Amino acid sequence: MNMHGIITPAPDREMLRRRRRPVARALAWARQKRMFLLLVVLPSLLVAGYYYLIASDQYESEAHFMVRAAESTPVAGTGLGQVLSAAAGPSQSQTEAMSVADYMTSHDIVQSLQEKLDLVGRFRRPEADFFSRLHGDPVTPEKLLKFYSKQVKVRYRSDDGITTLEVRSFRPQDSYDIARTLLALGEQRVNALNVRSYNDALALARRQLREAEEGVARSQVALTRFRQSRGDIDPQGSGQAQIGLVSTLTQNLSAARAQLSAMTGVIRPDSPQYIATSRRVRALEAQVAAQSGRLAGGGTAIAADLGDYEDLRIRQEFAAKRYETAAASFEKAREQAQKQQLYVVRIVDANMPVKSLYPERGRIVLTVILGLLLVYAIGWLIIAGVREHAA
Repeated sequence: MNMHGIITPAPDREMLRRRRRPVARALAWARQKRMFLLLVVLPSLLVAGYYYLIASDQYESEAHFMVRAAESTPVAGTGLGQVLSAAAGPSQSQTEAMSVADYMTSHDIVQSLQEKLDLVGRFRRPEADFFSRLHGDPVTPEKLLKFYSKQVKVRYRSDDGITTLEVRSFRPQDSYDIARTLLALGEQRVNALNVRSYNDALALARRQLREAEEGVARSQVALTRFRQSRGDIDPQGSGQAQIGLVSTLTQNLSAARAQLSAMTGVIRPDSPQYIATSRRVRALEAQVAAQSGRLAGGGTAIAADLGDYEDLRIRQEFAAKRYETAAASFEKAREQAQKQQLYVVRIVDANMPVKSLYPERGRIVLTVILGLLLVYAIGWLIIAGVREHAA
């Protein structure tokens, strides 16, 4: 070619072919490996591009705490002690710790955090990327709880009773504030459980004591009415006196009969002494019959009254013992409720994060690549098997 009087040599076609050969080879390799590129390379590049170029940093604040009772048995270590502890079921502090962990993942605490910290605003900071931030306007409670559950993890370890709290957000200060507020709300929850447990225990003991007091009062009223209706303040003493009287009359009657029997055949029956003794015998027989009838006669006899009186006395003693037991139980419940107060022990307080730990880009991308390679390998083996079987 002649340009401005300079003669340049024409391009060599062989050289052009040599230059195009690597491109052609690359294209040929791409056509041959197109499935591998589409299924493994391209998704891996997209995932890596998102996490390394688009995904925003997230900062995690972590805290450890445990719920203890004022008087709690130590946690069993290992071996037989741990097995026996597990068979006995969770202790009160373990149950309360699990309830606090459950509370920290509930609608209630999300609502409290929203009111105190504007949780929605903190989960949609400007630096948050599109795929990581909280969407929706307005945000429904269910959607907020779902996003909150992804950002906040509460794990309870039954072996040592420690609860781990992990809060992740797009700013270090946000994670720190949320973790601190969660700990404070957890402590408030434990305090509320203390108050409710204390009131429930005392209310039950107080109700039992009140029922016992009413039982004592009813038995006393019944006993008083009985004494008033019978006109006898001590039917038991009256019964004993009546028994003594009947016994004395019976002895006198026996003596009189013996005397009368001794007179028979010695003195005449119409003698004044015999007649007087005979009359005395009949009078004693009448008295013994009358007093015996009063002692163990019909429904108004002393024996019947004494039975009713003894029944009322037994009821009164039972009510008194029940009252003593209820009073002791009330005092014991009050002392026990005061001793079993729960409290939160902060083992590791919430930290202020400095370095972003999430998303774990390297781990995620490597997991995706390995997963895609595994899927590709399985698919390749299946297709190869089908082709071999078809051939």
